[in-house]
Amino acid sequence: MSTDGYFSRKKEVAPLESAFNDLLKAYRLEGKFREKSLVHDWSLLVGKTIADRTTSVFIRDKKLFVKLSSGPIKKELLMNKSKVLALIDKEYGTGVIVDLVCM
Repeated sequence: MSTDGYFSRKKEVAPLESAFNDLLKAYRLEGKFREKSLVHDWSLLVGKTIADRTTSVFIRDKKLFVKLSSGPIKKELLMNKSKVLALIDKEYGTGVIVDLVCM
C-alpha cells in the first residue's frame, strides 16, 4: 500500500485548530458545524433576555427558526432582523443563514 496520496498523514506538526478545520474541509462538514455552533451559542449571541424567552431554535434550508414565548420580544427581534443577520454573518461567516423566522 502506498503512503502517498489522499490517506497519507502529514509529517509536520499542526495546531489543533488548524487540524480540526482541515478535517471539516476534508469531510465537507464546515457549513453543518457552523450551523450547530450557532444553535448552541444562541443565548450568547442574543443575550439573556431573549434567550430566556426562546423555547426552540433550529435551522432548515439556511433559515434560522426561533420559537419565542413572548410576543413583544418576538416583535422586537423581527424589527431588528437585519442586525441579527449581520451579527450572525460576522460571527459564523457569510451565507450560513439567509433568513430569520420568528414563531
